[in-house]
Amino acid sequence: MSLARILVDGYSLLHAWLELAPGRPRYSAAARDELIHWLTRYHDATGTPISLFFDGSRPARNTCIRSTPQVEILYSRAGQTADMMIERVTHRLLPHGPVLVVTDDRAEQETVSALGGMTASCENFIRMVGDALGDLQADVKRLNHRERQGFGRART
Repeated sequence: MSLARILVDGYSLLHAWLELAPGRPRYSAAARDELIHWLTRYHDATGTPISLFFDGSRPARNTCIRSTPQVEILYSRAGQTADMMIERVTHRLLPHGPVLVVTDDRAEQETVSALGGMTASCENFIRMVGDALGDLQADVKRLNHRERQGFGRART
């Protein structure tokens, strides 16, 4: 089953994925940038578009990481939360296909399920990312080995 999009509660995932930016505060720009880096790699491996939602306004600092249609980075405005944005986007995307929401917030999981979306805990999603990147690495290794073998053969 192909997903229309994966919607990620950014801070929920950052709090669960302690290996990202070790020693850095979970709300730091370094932790956010590292999360974006891993989600971009996941998108590259799977082709599934991702929207990453953070509570609060966009950080003032300059960053080389930009939002793209494939890995969209969104910040809530005053008076709204990332959860509210996730619920609205889930509702709007469902006619286009299945939507997966990644969060450890039980109330948010129940709301998304009631809307018709699917949910994954942060722990399960971290495992999904690891599996997808591991599969990609194995595929690249196999392809490289096959190509090296092809160069070793005599050509007639």
